[in-house]
This record gives sequence, C-alpha cells and structure tokens, in this order.
Amino acid sequence: MTVRRDFKEPARCRPDQVIGREELFSAAREQLGRGGSVLLHGPAGIGKSTVLRALATEYGEAARTVLRCSPTESESHLPFLALADLLGLVLEEVSERLPAAQLTALESALTGRGESTLQTDGLALRLAVLSALRALADSGPVLVVADDLQWLDPASAELLGFAARRLGETPVRMLFAVRTDGQEYDRYLRASPPDTLAVRLGPLSRAQMSTLLDHRGFTGLPRSTVRDIHRTSGGNALFALELGRALAENPTPPRPGEPLPVPTSLRALVLNRLEMLSDEARRTLLVASAGARPTLALLHAAGRDNAEAETAQAAELGLLATEPEGPAVRFAHPMVSAALYAEAPAQERRAAHAALSTAASDPIERARHLALATTGTDPDVAARLAEAATLARDRGAPSVAAQLCLLAARHTPADGAPSPEVLRLQAVDDAITAGELDLARDIAREVLARTTVPAERVRAWIAVIETAGHAMNEVDAIFPQALADAGDDPKLLAVVHYQLTWRALLVKGDFDEAREEAAYSAELAARAGDRYTELMALAFRAQIETLMGHPDAPATIRRALEEPQDPRVACHHNGAGYSRFRWLIMSDQLPEARAAVTALLREVRRHGWVESEVHFLRGIAETELLSGHCGRALDLARESLRLARDTGIGEVASAVLTSLAEAAGGDVDRALALAREAVEHAEEDGDQMYVSRALAALGHAQLVAGDAQGAVRSLRRVREVEQGLGITDPARGRWHGDLAEALVRCGELTEAQDVIDVTREQARRLDRESVLAVLDRAEALVRAARGEQDAAVAQLTSAQDRLAKLGHGLEEARAAFALAQLRTGVPGPTSYDEAARLFRRCRALPWLRLAESAAESRPAEPAPAPVPASDGLEGLAGLASMERQVAALVMEGATNREIAGRLFISVKTVEATLTRVYRKLGIRSRVDIVRLAAGRRTK
Repeated sequence: MTVRRDFKEPARCRPDQVIGREELFSAAREQLGRGGSVLLHGPAGIGKSTVLRALATEYGEAARTVLRCSPTESESHLPFLALADLLGLVLEEVSERLPAAQLTALESALTGRGESTLQTDGLALRLAVLSALRALADSGPVLVVADDLQWLDPASAELLGFAARRLGETPVRMLFAVRTDGQEYDRYLRASPPDTLAVRLGPLSRAQMSTLLDHRGFTGLPRSTVRDIHRTSGGNALFALELGRALAENPTPPRPGEPLPVPTSLRALVLNRLEMLSDEARRTLLVASAGARPTLALLHAAGRDNAEAETAQAAELGLLATEPEGPAVRFAHPMVSAALYAEAPAQERRAAHAALSTAASDPIERARHLALATTGTDPDVAARLAEAATLARDRGAPSVAAQLCLLAARHTPADGAPSPEVLRLQAVDDAITAGELDLARDIAREVLARTTVPAERVRAWIAVIETAGHAMNEVDAIFPQALADAGDDPKLLAVVHYQLTWRALLVKGDFDEAREEAAYSAELAARAGDRYTELMALAFRAQIETLMGHPDAPATIRRALEEPQDPRVACHHNGAGYSRFRWLIMSDQLPEARAAVTALLREVRRHGWVESEVHFLRGIAETELLSGHCGRALDLARESLRLARDTGIGEVASAVLTSLAEAAGGDVDRALALAREAVEHAEEDGDQMYVSRALAALGHAQLVAGDAQGAVRSLRRVREVEQGLGITDPARGRWHGDLAEALVRCGELTEAQDVIDVTREQARRLDRESVLAVLDRAEALVRAARGEQDAAVAQLTSAQDRLAKLGHGLEEARAAFALAQLRTGVPGPTSYDEAARLFRRCRALPWLRLAESAAESRPAEPAPAPVPASDGLEGLAGLASMERQVAALVMEGATNREIAGRLFISVKTVEATLTRVYRKLGIRSRVDIVRLAAGRRTK
C-alpha cells in the first residue's frame, strides 16, 4: 500500500520562511552566536536574501545597534553610498567620540559635501569608520547587515574591509550576502573580519522544493509536476516559485511530454541574449532544447548542418556550457532551455519535434517526438507510443511509460483498440509503480468521469483506493460503488475483496476479518483464472497469519509460492517473496532474510518499481538493525525515508524504522521526534497497525533517552492496541523486553514479571528464540531488583551467549551492559569495557555513550547488592524491598546515580523511592536516614 504524507524532521526554532537550509542555517547561527561573522554566497535567486533576513531578524534582537545596507547595481558607481546607508543615522551618536579630523572626513563622505575621497582623506576615513564601529560597540553589540555585496561601491567596500580586519574582539558581527555564479567568493571576504564563515547556498532538493511551494501557497501540485519544476529550475528557489505561479495562472496544463510554461519574468533573464543570435542559431538551439540528450551528431541528423558554429556562438553568449572536447550540448541552466522552448511559436516547436522523430536513435525518444509533432488522433502514432511505453516499462522506467501511455490515449480514436481509457488505466498502473500517486489518482478519476464499462470503472476505483495508502478511512465510501460496478463478475469481485482485506486490517483493525477477506479474494480469483490476484491474496493472507502467530502461516506461504507464478507478484512488496522474508526475519534467520530481501531490492530497482523499493530498503535496514550493524541500518533507513518523502510512499513506516535506527546508532532526539511524528500521522490516518509500530518506536527511544516512565506509558499503549488487533507474535514489534525493562526502572516489578510471563508463553509457542533471550535479559533485571544477584548474573550471561549465537549483535551488547551494571566494581570477563567494545562494534553510538557514562560514575569501593539487613536496618522493616535496598545504599553514602547503577533503575526512580522512604519513616532527608542508622547502632 502507499501513503501520502509530508514528514519534516524538526529543527531548532527558526523563521518558517527558511526552508531546506537547516544545516547551513544552524552553522551560521552558531557562528554568529560565537561572536563571529558570516558571508552567504550563491547564484541569483537561490535564497540568500531570505536566509540573510531570517538571521538578521534573529540576531538583530540581541544587538543594540543594527546597521543595514542593500546596494543596487545602478548605484554601485556612487562612492560612499553604502557607507552612508550604514552610518548615516548613527553619525550624531558617535560624533563626540571621534577626533576632529576623522569626523570631518566622515561627515564629508556621508553627506557629499566637501572634497573627501580615499585619495585625499584615505587614512582619516579608514580610522573614522573603525572608530565609529568601536564607539557603537562600547554601548552594546553591533550587527552589520549587507545584502547584494557585489554591488557595494568600491570606496565603501575598502573602508568596511579596513575596519573589519582590525576590530579584533570588539563585539561587532558582520552578516553579508553576495551573488556568485561559481565558487569565486574569496575577494568578497576582504570586506569581512578574518574569521568570517563563508556559507554557500546550493540548489534545493526536490523534497525541499515541494515544501517551499506548499509554504508559498502552491499546494496540491502533483509530484510529477514538482519533479518537472525542480528539473527546470535547477533547484533555484526563485525560479521554482515563478514557475509555480505560471502554472497557477495557466488555465491549460502542459501536455504530457511538454515543458512547463515559463513566465515572462524568467524569459527576460535569457531573451536579451537570445536576441543576439542569428535566426538559424536560434532554430538550432530550439532543436537542442526539444531533445532529451542533445549532441552535435543529433543536431546534424536533425538537419542543423552548421551546428558547431551556431552552438559555439551560443556558448560565447553564456547560453551553452558545451564541453570543448565533448559531444554533448549542455545549456548553461535548465531555465535557458525552458525559456527558449516557451518563446518559440507552436509551429516551430512541432517542426523541431518532427526533425527529432527521425533523427533520434532511441525508439522511445522517436515515438515521443512523433507524438509532439502530431496534432489530433492518429492510430499509427498511438500504436508507436504504446510500443514505446512497453519498451520503457521493460527498461525499468515506469514514469516514462506512464507519460507515453497518456500520449497514446490522446492520439487514439474513441473506437480504437485498445481504447483510450484502457491506455489511461495502464498509465495509472505505471504511475503507481513509479511512485507518482497524485498523477495516478488524477488519471483514475478522469477515467471514472469518462467510462461506463464495469471492468474499467473497477480498475479505476481500485487505483483511487491504492493511492490513498494507509489512510483508507478517507476512501471508505468508494467500496460500495466498486462492489456495485463489479456485479457478479468473480474477477472484478476478487480485486475489490483484496482491497477489503486492507480495509479490515487498517481501518477496522480486525485480523480475523482481514484473513477471511484474503481467503475469499483468493477463492474468487482462482475461480476466475486470475492467477495474479490469487497469488497476491494468498501472500497477504500469509502476512496476516504471520502477524497473528497463526499456525497456518507456513502452509499459506508455501501455497503462495507454488507454480505457476506471476513475475509481477514475485518481487511485489505484498507478494509471497516479501511474506517469506517477514517469516524469516521473525524466525531469527537473519542471513537468509538478508539474502532474500537484497535479491528482491535488486530486482525492483532493475524494473524501476519505486513503491516496492521503499519497502525493501526498509527490510534490509531492519535486518541490519537486528544484526547489530547499526551504522549501515541507519544509512539505509535514512535512504528509505528520503525516498519515501520524495514519492509520498510509506512515510509513516519509514519514519518508524528510521526512529529505531536513530535510537540505535544515531541521534536519540531525532529518534524521539520521528517517532512522535509517526504516531501523530498514523492516528490521523486511523491506521492502528502503524499506531502500535510508531508507539513502540517512541517507547524504545524514550528508554534509550532515560525516560523510563515515558517508555512505560508508550509501551503500555502498544500492548493495548495489539491486544485489540489480535497480534500475538512478539517477534512482530519486539517491544516486550523494553516494556519489562522500563517497568523495572520504575520499580513496577510485578507488572514487569507479568509482561515477561505472558510474552514468554507466546514466544515459546512460536519458537521465537531471540525474543525468549531478550525476555530472559529483562527477567534478570527483575531478579536483580529483588536482590537475587547470583541468579540475575547467571541468567544475563546465558541470555548474552544465546543472543550472540543468533546474531543479534545489539541485543547481545545490551545484555553485556546489564551484566556490567550488576557487576560494578567486581573483576570479571564482562565489564563496562566489554559492553563498550560490543557497542563500538555495532556502531551503537547512543548506547556507547550510556556505557561510557556509567563507567565514569562507578564507585571505587562497590558494595554487593542487595545489601543485607544490619543493625542499622532494624528500623526499616516496614519498607518494601526496593525501598530497603535504596535506603541501605544511602546509609553507605552512595549517591543517587550510584544507587541507580547498582540497582539498574533510573535516577528518577531512586528519587521517587526516597520520597516514599522519607514519608514512611517520618524524616525529611537522606541525612536523617544515616542518623537513624547511626542511632540504632549505638544502642
């Protein structure tokens, strides 16, 4: 299934108009926070001024004085103009602090009265600017802000640079922005202090550009359109917004395969240079702009005999960036190509495409150009396009296939075979495969508005349902309409009941109903001879039974793998291959699981099946995480999340897995943020399956962060949700050991043991060895908290050995860490050093930090735990076991942190326990506990 959602990793508080610049914004903020200066640089329209304004707003509040200037090209020849903008309004404030000669020179420069120049008053002017800035800084921090530094008049630039190089520790920060086309920004550093941080703003990613367009009001753009905007704009924010505005104002969207409309505001950037070209050179560039990968050979084949000379002329004008010895013809910026194509008359465009339809060597390109050169319906053109779509599909380019199918539908007569609607439905399937869900949904609804054929209507309804992803509650009303259109046709009913399986699972949270729907769908499909739907339904039933811990799961998987197979099912993310992977990973067969899902990923990448790629990336990441390869798991999880964001596919699931990977090998705060986002969106979608998954990730991150009480709250909710869903296999979420451990830290030993006992019964029934080992680790903590030290150590040692043999590296390291905490100060083979070594091997950075912190805080003379009763403990007889142990350690002088380490509980739990001890004993502090013990010993 698919889901459309925009996840954003939270950043520190920042102005919301700064989009896609989190890292550089943070670097600039830190530099300014240290008292340093910043130079922002990059090409026109890239977003420098936006970042500059945001930083100036943030740090302007902390500065006593803010000096600003925004020079322009038309004024750059006027000497001292920028200096007047900066100092004109504060001259009176500093005038009394300046020597007479400096003041006279500065007044003359700022007002234009007198004959002050750098030649006649050079030293006085330089010292005056430096003295003025120092005088202002004496009263508080100063921030100097200059945008478009490239237009700063030379005189002002010289004076500002002189002062900047001599300010030293004076609290004057400079924040500049300058337009640069390449990396050549060094010369602008001359106007900045020596320690200035140069920050280059590069192109926005497609996901960042999508967020920017949404933020500026261009919402609801299909992802394919956002992709085209990103490609045409080259990631330039200004260009993207202008293209979005042009699309919003254009009543007719571009035809499939046509470039975006380019507004006049952007055309003007290149048209003045185009006017300097000869007519023949412009026609040559038009052919190049219409081609996908233009070369000199292609231009020659298209009839442009003087291509070398004409492209050389264009390169001299900065329109082309053709490599001197290379065959490719490359435009200096995608916008040049787009503006040139947009400016050309329709007849000239068609002529260019007609020439390329015979000149291009690739059959897909020839068919596309033929379609764009043809007006009206033409069965021959439509047939060529349909063939090209098949070829694109076979090459693993489903997005191209979708566009070609749409072009074929446009050129197919109403009575053609296949019909235009069948071609559009094929475009829907290709768009879904490519992850372009918005496009698929729009085409499907267009088909529903056009056709009355039941089979076509059902296919279109199913597409609308599939593009809703996990948010199936949003399309719940569609099912009665789809069933009505299906009538008594078993083939059509089979596909509707397959989707009803998902509805039962995601909307109702009813595993029994979902299993029945899957079985009925398979039966209907078998009756209709629809092997594809039958295999998909069987595979889905196997996944459901695996989650339920149903004994029929292995047999159903074998049925789903029986011949004959459909190649489309073999590598589908809901097919039997992936069901087998889930069974392998839940059965602790990690090497086999890795091999299976890696082969699946390789195959779907070959075909360009993006939705399945997102799922299989997560599968590999999950396998690596369980194996204790935390660094690789984190890289794969982040890749999956980036792809999910770009396509809108499976973002909740990818956020959940990335949260787990961050908690294991990355940043715990990011893990918490991603998990909370996932919980929020899963609840919005009404998807109880992923509510439980997201809560489990949140609870795990809270446990790693030291928030045991928060972990208990989250994981108790997981237990409630999964009990309601009927999920009984503990290997599905593997949260049970975390809940038990968190309960121990909170002193809830009875509930912790209950969780262990119930889960152990289920794990034994299903032969989940790694779950049993983790439960033993958790039970050892319960025993240690109850004072059964030797039994706890023995159980932990056994759990660590079994986890090592199963290949669960991170869980093995966690067992070693627990052993080290129980053996604090006791020499032996397992110590904090051993735990740190294992965490280091796993690249489990958050856990490594916990181990190193525990090692640093261990007491030099540890006492055994639990502490037996002594004379001083006679007065503690009325306390509970945990309270007695904590009180006894206080009597020995242990700190709260040392007590927490000894008893394997959190510091907060120690504090809460001591509060109960004080109340029961009628005392106020830990000092009173020591006095109480001392008093009883002297009797």
